[in-house]
Amino acid sequence: MQPISQRAMTPDIIEKIDEAGIIAVLVIDELKHALPLANALLAGGINTVELTLRTDAALDAAKIIKKELPQINLGFGTVLTVDQVKAVVDLGADFAVAPGCNPKVIAEAIKQGLSFAPGIMTPSDIELAVEQGCRILKYFPAETSGGMEHLENMVAPYGYLDLKFIPLGGCNMENAASYLKSPLITAIGGSWIAKRQLIQSEKWDIITANAKEIRDLIINLRSK
Repeated sequence: MQPISQRAMTPDIIEKIDEAGIIAVLVIDELKHALPLANALLAGGINTVELTLRTDAALDAAKIIKKELPQINLGFGTVLTVDQVKAVVDLGADFAVAPGCNPKVIAEAIKQGLSFAPGIMTPSDIELAVEQGCRILKYFPAETSGGMEHLENMVAPYGYLDLKFIPLGGCNMENAASYLKSPLITAIGGSWIAKRQLIQSEKWDIITANAKEIRDLIINLRSK
């Protein structure tokens, strides 16, 4: 059987996410932090972010980043509704992800031309996502679900589909390599790089150092 076509994510976004290897997961509470945060990540080599829709400032912060730093691959997380899909499309989102697998949200993303990765944790989630045309899937929550061992066993029956995954939830510098070594992984999601507290306390130097550390690991692993 031939792999089913990918409808939920464009080839250019797939390539950008794969090249990045890491997606910085961000929670921004104040607009004044948007640009310093994005610049701190860029200084450390990270150009791909997931801005979670969990705060009132999220959409306005995205507008600032999109306008001032177009080199950022701007994604949105916690996209749970059709209206949120429309909102991030209007802002020029490059991609979006969700913690779960909602067929209505996936369908709207495809309709709007928004590259989208739904969240999966079970074989049923995978089959639902595949039926909707998704081939890049968010593996969430990764660590408490069983990490790479769980993912490898769960995905075995679907090997012919060439699925790729973005694990998020419990990923950190200590376990990043265990994910990044696998051909199943296109990129990992990292909330540790710019924790909410680091952003709020404006620790831009620490964020840059965290970004550089994970990017150096990715470069080293992929050069072997």
